[in-house]
Amino acid sequence: MRNWLAGIVAGMMVAGSVAAQDITAARFADPTDRYDHAILGDNLEWATLLIEVADGRNLRLSLPETRVFEDLAPRLVDLDGDGLREVVVVESDLALGARLSVYGPLGLIAATSFYGRPHRWLAPVGFADLDGDGRTEIAFIDRPHLAKTLIILRLEGDALVKVAAAPDLSNHRIGESRIGGGIRDCGTGPEVITANGTWTRLMATRFEAGKLVSRDIGAFSGDYSGALSCP
Repeated sequence: MRNWLAGIVAGMMVAGSVAAQDITAARFADPTDRYDHAILGDNLEWATLLIEVADGRNLRLSLPETRVFEDLAPRLVDLDGDGLREVVVVESDLALGARLSVYGPLGLIAATSFYGRPHRWLAPVGFADLDGDGRTEIAFIDRPHLAKTLIILRLEGDALVKVAAAPDLSNHRIGESRIGGGIRDCGTGPEVITANGTWTRLMATRFEAGKLVSRDIGAFSGDYSGALSCP
């Protein structure tokens, strides 16, 4: 699935040397209004992903006119344990809706399927070894305004594999300019912090023995910071 778009690295470097480097920074560029969703509070999304590798060189990924990065910022995380970070983003197709995409210096590594219709979105929560097996998991909310389902993924080769799911959880309301929630570890292992499906209660969810177990940790007032900082 590695398919850096034509011309991005041509004439700049040997591909192998780029692949062996850590990604030190990433950001979005080229705001665009070509997608009429505005789920994050305005009509502007992003057309380009800029990646800097360890030796200071820069790569530029410009999406086709039918896609945008429907996200706030790229996230850097080592998903496969090789000591080199990948970039995780929300990428949306104008006709097919969103998918979660993982990029490396040579392009796309893995992605979930697009939802199949426009104006369907997902909201990342965070990354951690949630079950203590030494592998990093990805936590995101599948359609936080509709399905409201917590999904746990792992990167396995060139695929994102779903390993668990739990209903009635969310971390975003339509029009909010932030994506809420996160992952905390208060000394007894990592917990995924979200709201419940009606945004009235804070929830802490653990991934144990292959299952997600959620518990109520208090009223939700729109602020996750207290829960994320540990009691």
